[in-house]
Amino acid sequence: MTATSQPSRAQAPHYRFWPKRLPHGITVPATSLWDNLETSARRFPDKTALVFMGRKLSYADLKQQAERFAAYLGALGVQKGDRVVLSMQNCPQLVIAHFGILRANAVVVPVNPMNRAEELKHYITDPDARVAVTTADLAAELATASNALPVAQQLAHLVVTHFTDTFDPQGADDMPPAAWSDWLLTSHALPALSSGQVHAWTDALACQAPAPALTVGASDLALLPYTSGTTGLPKGCMHLHSSIMHNAMASALWGNGSMENVTLMVVPMFHITGMVSLMHTNIFCGATMVLMPRWDRELAGALIAKWRVTHWTNIPTMVIDLMGSPNFASFDLSSLVMIGGGGAAMPQAVAQRLWEQYGLRYVEGYGLTETAAPSHSNPPDAPKQQCLGVPFMGVDARVVDPETLAEMPVGEAGEIVMRGPQIFQGYWKRPDATAEAFVEIDGLRFFRSGDLGRVDEEGYFFMTDRLKRMINASGFKVWPAEVEALMFRHPAVQEACIIATQDSYRGESVKAVVVLRASHRGTVSEQELMDWCRENMAVYKVPRAVQFVDALPKSGAGKVMWRLLQEQEATPTQKPA
Repeated sequence: MTATSQPSRAQAPHYRFWPKRLPHGITVPATSLWDNLETSARRFPDKTALVFMGRKLSYADLKQQAERFAAYLGALGVQKGDRVVLSMQNCPQLVIAHFGILRANAVVVPVNPMNRAEELKHYITDPDARVAVTTADLAAELATASNALPVAQQLAHLVVTHFTDTFDPQGADDMPPAAWSDWLLTSHALPALSSGQVHAWTDALACQAPAPALTVGASDLALLPYTSGTTGLPKGCMHLHSSIMHNAMASALWGNGSMENVTLMVVPMFHITGMVSLMHTNIFCGATMVLMPRWDRELAGALIAKWRVTHWTNIPTMVIDLMGSPNFASFDLSSLVMIGGGGAAMPQAVAQRLWEQYGLRYVEGYGLTETAAPSHSNPPDAPKQQCLGVPFMGVDARVVDPETLAEMPVGEAGEIVMRGPQIFQGYWKRPDATAEAFVEIDGLRFFRSGDLGRVDEEGYFFMTDRLKRMINASGFKVWPAEVEALMFRHPAVQEACIIATQDSYRGESVKAVVVLRASHRGTVSEQELMDWCRENMAVYKVPRAVQFVDALPKSGAGKVMWRLLQEQEATPTQKPA
C-alpha cells in the first residue's frame, strides 16, 4: 500500500509537541494481521509471548496452536469471510483463537463475555455466525441463546475451553485471590446445541490437518466488533486488516514498543483497546504479555513486580484501586516506563501523585470502536491531564458545529470529527446508519464521533459533553436505548427511561426510571427488578438504582424527554415524585 498521507493541515499547533522521533503518518503493510504473528514467531521462536497463571507460552507454540485451530475451523466448514464469534475473558485461548480465526481467512466477532443469553442472540443472528468459541463458564449462555433462535439462525458449532486447558492448577503460580480462583478452576459440563455440535478445545488443538491457504490481505474484512448507539441494537463495525494494522503499528511507535516490552494485559481483549492497542501491538513487536482475566489490585501489583512489567494500559479506576491497597508501598513498580489509558478521565490528584512519586506521566487517549481505538492520544513526553490528547498518527481531527459543520474557533465546543486510515468501513448491514455516521467537509469524508469537545490553542482536544446519549461506567459504555429494550421484556415494565447517576468510584452508574403496568404495581419491588436485570444483561449495564414513577415526561410528539430526567437527576430536589 502507499504511504499514509499526512493530515492536510501539517502546520497544526499540536505538531510542536509531537514526538520528534516520529513521523506524522506511516506506511501500512499490504499483509494480513496473521503475518505479524508469523513474523514474530520466526524471529523470536523461543521468546515468551504469553504468561498466564505462571505458565509461559512461546511465540513458536502460539503460532503452532493458532494454525491448528485454523485447521480445525477449516474442517468445520469455516471459509473466507465467515464470521466467528469469540467470547472470552483474557486468557491464552483468546489470543490463540483470535489469530486462528484470522489464519482461517475468517472474521473475528469479539463479544463481551459479560453478555447474557438475551443479548447474545443478536451477536449470533446479526453477523450470521455459525461458529462460536468460548470458555466453559460462558458456554451455557451461548447455547441457551442459540437454542432459542429459529433453527436456520442457530449455531452449527460451539468450541469450548476450560481455563485450565492452558495451565496446571496444581503447579500454577500467580494465582488470583480465592474470591475468583474457584471460578477459574471450576470444571463445567459442556452444554448441548439443539441443532449443532459442541467441541472441546483440546480436540481442536489436536487437529493435525494442514491449515487452509492464507488468502486474506490488507483489504479484506478482519474484525466485526459491535458498538451500541442511541437507538436500536448494537451495530457491527467493519474493520479491514489494514485499519487494525495501522493502529497496531502506530501504537507500537507511539509507546516506544519493542520486543523487550512486557505488558500487563488486564484491559479486556474483547474490547477494541485491549484487542488492537495491546494484543495486536504486542504481537507486532514480538513483546511479552502478562494476562489477567479479571482485575484484582493485589495480583496486579504482584505481577508488575514479578514479571518486571514495563507497559500498563488501564482504566483510571484500576490505578486508583491499586494505589488504595494497604500493600501499595510494598509493590515494586520500578520497571514501569509507560502508563496510560482511557475510557474515563484520570483524576488530576492521582496523575500528579504518579508523577511526583514514580516519575510516570499518565498518558490519556481517546478513541471509539469505529476508529480501532486511538484517534487521539497525548504525546508521551508532553501529556496534559484530563485531556483526550492530539490527533493520532495519520489522523485529521476537527471540532465542528454539529448542524452547519463549520469549524469552531479555538476553545469553543463542537462535535469531534475525524478521518484517517484506522477509520472503519461502515456498519454491517446498516447502510442507513453508515450514511448518518459520515459527513463531507472540504471534499473529504469525516466520521462523526458524536462526542462534543474543544481544542485549545496548542491543538490538544478536550471532552466537554456527549452528543450521543451514553453512560460511562468505569470506562464501560452503556447505551440507554439498549438497556431500555432489554427492560421492556420484563412483564411488569410498561415504560422505562435509562439515565446516568453520579458514582464516586465508577464516575457514572445506571439508573432506571420505570412506569409499572397497573397489574404489577405494588407487587414488584425495585430490588426485584434490578435482580432480573442482573440475570438478563451484562453486569455493567444493570441499573444500580430504580425509581418508580406514575408517568415519564414526554414531548408534544410523544417522545420521552430523557434530557429532562437527566437534568432532574443532577438536581435532586427536582426529581419527579
